[in-house]
Amino acid sequence: MLSAAPVQPIAAHSLLVFLLQVGVLLLSAILLGRLAAKFGLPAIVGELSAGVLLGPSLFHWMAPDIAGWLLPSQPDQAHLLDAVGQVAVLLLVGLTGIDMDLGMVRRRKATALRVSLAGLIIPFALGLGLGYPLVRLLDTGTQDKHVFALFLGVAMCVSAIPVIAKTLMDMNLIHRNIGQLTLAAGMVDDAFGWFMLSVVSAMAVGGLSAGMVATSLLSLLLVVVIAMVAGRPLIRLALRACEGSEQQTVAVTAAMILLAAAGTQALGLEAVFGAFLCGILIGSSSDVARARTRSLRTVVLGFLAPVFFATAGLRIDLRALAQPAVLAAALAVLATAILGKFAGAYLGARLSKLTRWEALALGAGMNARGVIEVIVAMVGLRLGILDTNTYTIIVLVAVVTSVMAPPLLRFAMKRVEYTVEEDLRLDARSEAAAQS
Repeated sequence: MLSAAPVQPIAAHSLLVFLLQVGVLLLSAILLGRLAAKFGLPAIVGELSAGVLLGPSLFHWMAPDIAGWLLPSQPDQAHLLDAVGQVAVLLLVGLTGIDMDLGMVRRRKATALRVSLAGLIIPFALGLGLGYPLVRLLDTGTQDKHVFALFLGVAMCVSAIPVIAKTLMDMNLIHRNIGQLTLAAGMVDDAFGWFMLSVVSAMAVGGLSAGMVATSLLSLLLVVVIAMVAGRPLIRLALRACEGSEQQTVAVTAAMILLAAAGTQALGLEAVFGAFLCGILIGSSSDVARARTRSLRTVVLGFLAPVFFATAGLRIDLRALAQPAVLAAALAVLATAILGKFAGAYLGARLSKLTRWEALALGAGMNARGVIEVIVAMVGLRLGILDTNTYTIIVLVAVVTSVMAPPLLRFAMKRVEYTVEEDLRLDARSEAAAQS
């Protein structure tokens, strides 16, 4: 029996372009990230801006021939860069889960739930109401205006755990109670967003049915049950087998995060959800295991994350805003996104008797849309719900809200006092890192 011919390796030209893409994006992201830091902004601001400048907004406009060679639109070539970005975002989300303090979340679960629910309902309702006039204003070509309005509502209510996490890490706020509450509330928001996105996607391709909604919800519950019952002991076993070796701990941690992401993706849920859930289980299993992932954190934050955020910025075309109707729609959507999310998170925090500065910090953190908004926009474009103009508007929301979050966070957190709990949490992590 003849064996199948071996798969041909990547073509020399495709490999050359890919290497140049990664190198140029990484270098641009690092340089602009350092520039942002000089102005008191986290590196993520510069990393996102790198992609915007290298995309159709500037580089493709000023030097179309060179840009077309370096950043071609052919799917096969573009997907190579996307693959790196997907691995980056999954590992970043996994590290976010590792840094979660479940004890604090359990103690303040009522606060996290109030912030999350208020931060979902208000922007979702505002986005839903804005969607109907927006269809007529932009003439998007969407056949079902209800699908577009529902999609816009989903886009307005999501947060972005990766961007929030990167911002909190850059600002050394992830161990603070506000940082932990922001991540906990963001997790609930994103879980709802992923579920609603699957509903809207189904409506776009074949209509809405009770069976489809039930299947998505059952899949979500199934993942959580399996993670609690089988995932926790398996992860502890795997980490115990790696004791004494930081390299093995890093490798096994990365593998588990990616496999968990593959599992939720196979069930029709977002891969990010599986990565985040796996990270939570890893972080709750051992403080030493958390400290031993510092090498993975260095690679992800120093290399993979900047490339991903720069890649995300490539997908926005600011030239579309030269059209008055598109500009008006962009301002309306941006105002709705910012005010709706901020008002919801602020209201939930105040109902939980947090101070106004803590509420302001939560509102600022929850406003960052980043990668999740980009994913939502890409799904909408693929399904035909969005056209080029509306896609640019949605991605613009992701960029602007991610850029404006850090200064607002810094302003508010200067007025939030450290607690004993936060000092103990930081000391425990420092001791675990020193012992590993």
